[in-house]
Amino acid sequence: MPNSHFMNRRRAGVLLHITSLPCQDGPGTLGQSAIKFLDYLHAHGFTVWQTLPVNPTQAGGSPYQCNSVHAGDPHLIDTEGLFQEGLIDGHALATLRHDADGRHRLREMACATLLERLPDDSLRTAFSAFHSTHAWWLDDYAWFTALKQYFHGAGWQHWPAGLRDRDPLAMDALATELAPMRQLAAFEQFMFFRQWQHLRDVADSRGILLFGDMPIFVADDSADVWAGRQYFDLLPDGQPRVVAGVPPDYFSATGQRWGNPHYRWDVMENDQFGWWVGRMRTQLELYHLVRIDHFRGFESYWEIPADSETAMSGHWVSAPGSALLQRLQAVFGTQLPLVAEDLGIITTAVNALRQEFHIPGMRVLQFAFDGCPDNAYLPHNYDLNTVVYTGTHDNDTTLGWFAGQSPEQQGQIYAYMGESRLPMPEALMHTALASLAPLAILPMQDILRLDGHARMNTPGTVGGSNWRWQFQWWQLDQAPNQLIHRWNRMYGRCPDNV
Repeated sequence: MPNSHFMNRRRAGVLLHITSLPCQDGPGTLGQSAIKFLDYLHAHGFTVWQTLPVNPTQAGGSPYQCNSVHAGDPHLIDTEGLFQEGLIDGHALATLRHDADGRHRLREMACATLLERLPDDSLRTAFSAFHSTHAWWLDDYAWFTALKQYFHGAGWQHWPAGLRDRDPLAMDALATELAPMRQLAAFEQFMFFRQWQHLRDVADSRGILLFGDMPIFVADDSADVWAGRQYFDLLPDGQPRVVAGVPPDYFSATGQRWGNPHYRWDVMENDQFGWWVGRMRTQLELYHLVRIDHFRGFESYWEIPADSETAMSGHWVSAPGSALLQRLQAVFGTQLPLVAEDLGIITTAVNALRQEFHIPGMRVLQFAFDGCPDNAYLPHNYDLNTVVYTGTHDNDTTLGWFAGQSPEQQGQIYAYMGESRLPMPEALMHTALASLAPLAILPMQDILRLDGHARMNTPGTVGGSNWRWQFQWWQLDQAPNQLIHRWNRMYGRCPDNV
């Protein structure tokens, strides 16, 4: 059986990160462009919007290496929304909104305005309520953010020992000096969650589900590791003893060394997985459903000595995924709104774990056409617990991918699709929407017919154009919108009233 209501009917969705929304002042935000995009989805029969993680990013901008698993990225806060709340004036908005430093200054001004208001002011009351409700993670995050700024961005393992180890006397000595930075960090989270809740309310009114992404591992330089060292496999100085990655395979002769610290699963299990329950609670406050990135790490994970430069010297270690998922079911209900990222080489044990909890897996059409009829990514091999994609944020666009195939391979792809006369990327989008999979996701780049220059990320590379792609509203005029809408209706993915 499908695992929750989102798989109990056929749906179509679009993969687009918040930063990729159109915005005249830089990366996209939670403002009017996000609402306008919801309107676009609704008008064309889509009922799911999938984003990348929305947590505070580190250098390089990767949404998969973040300072907190709970906090939202302050850069996604819409400064126009601060003006509408009466927290900044129009002159400040007009002169400061055009760069990251200016946006930061606007948030500082808005925070100061709010704190100057009377305690019974409705917005200040809401801020106090938010702080009280989220204090279990927010206070640690605010301290971490303030200390990072105080030490000019240095990792927490390099702070003075008293602050590194969270000694109360050392922290009390800086409490007054860092109070404004901590207040700002808390205010930014209040505004992020407030704007996100508005986005979610609008999505609910349009019948659209927000689909989030949860990386299985945590960045070592994060509030979570600093505040919860007992849950991570660390040395006395806070450095990881072992790190995460994947072994050598046909993609990489030396494997991939990601560098994230591994969990102390024994400690977590003895604590009834309280850390994971808290993390899932925050995710479900934001999203209707959540993708677990690198789901196979719940069954077993590749453990690499921290002093190894590559992943070659690692080994597999079992993880208590079944016990964890049982605990999450006990807290959040048996129909967990999860999707497993189970791409690549997946073992029988990983499949068994996913199937035990009826969690849908992913199928990417770009991986399907190797000439083998039993290829799991071919649509005729799907089951009813499948989410199909033309490609993901880590793939080339469909146009870029298809252009890289040989003429013979291109012929095989079209032969499978019944000698389709549709061009690319329409042919692959049609195949996804027509498939048996209850949920089909199309990257926005494919809807806009963009080539490889619009790729979101190239795995194994840092910087460059990664994570920077944005679309513009005029590009929608070139998209096959009516055709996709007709397919959503034809294949039962469109609500009856759209």
